[in-house]
Amino acid sequence: MKIDSTIAAVVTGGASGLGRATAEALAAAGAKVTIFDINDELGAEVATAIGGRFVHVDITSEQSVIDGLATARAAHGQERVLVHCAMANRKGKTVGRNKETGELTRLSTEDYEFAAQGILIASYRVASLCALGMAATDPLDDGERGVIVLTASVAAQDAQVGQVAYGSLKAGVNGLVLPMARDLMDFGIRVNAIMPGIFGTPLLGRLPQKVLDGLNASVPFPKRLGRPDEYASLALELVRNAYFNGQAIRLDGGIRMAPR
Repeated sequence: MKIDSTIAAVVTGGASGLGRATAEALAAAGAKVTIFDINDELGAEVATAIGGRFVHVDITSEQSVIDGLATARAAHGQERVLVHCAMANRKGKTVGRNKETGELTRLSTEDYEFAAQGILIASYRVASLCALGMAATDPLDDGERGVIVLTASVAAQDAQVGQVAYGSLKAGVNGLVLPMARDLMDFGIRVNAIMPGIFGTPLLGRLPQKVLDGLNASVPFPKRLGRPDEYASLALELVRNAYFNGQAIRLDGGIRMAPR
């Protein structure tokens, strides 16, 4: 798909990190970008900077996503590109011990369910609602109606201790890709996912320098954290290259995560 001023795009989690870099890259390529996020201040700031639009959207709410898409479409027309970066998660071991009391603990079903809503179900929700709109449009010159890029993680394959929810649910995101791509093939809508490794997002930026140095050293090459613009570059290539479909692609500098 050619990215230009005729293309409308939605980026979830676009106020910071991977989503922000992607929103900036899409706008630089000419697309009309709407950012979905719950951080109103940062979201509005980024949208203003790129000449786009910000909409407060909670990806765990069906109505919030429906309303957000209606607002985005009223401003820019039907989105042809979705890059879904937003998520919500809760951490914990299946069974562990409280370090202070020695008591056995368990990641609660409620916490797992929260993570499922914020990772897997939200991915399906946003992708399927966008696909519904894309399918109703006329095809572009290349026969495409839309492109969906989901965000999984290397944890989908290499989940570490304490990542039972995150790892299994990101694996579920990968599991969405091929059947969804097949469901949508007759409409000319492609679906892919990116599995980022350790990226230099604002969240990681809060870690002590010693920890960051260790993370940098753990990457085979280049020995550094991934840059959000490198995620954005791949996201745009997945949009532009029509032969990418039904793929979940690692973007990780060659890292394979150890158990801890």
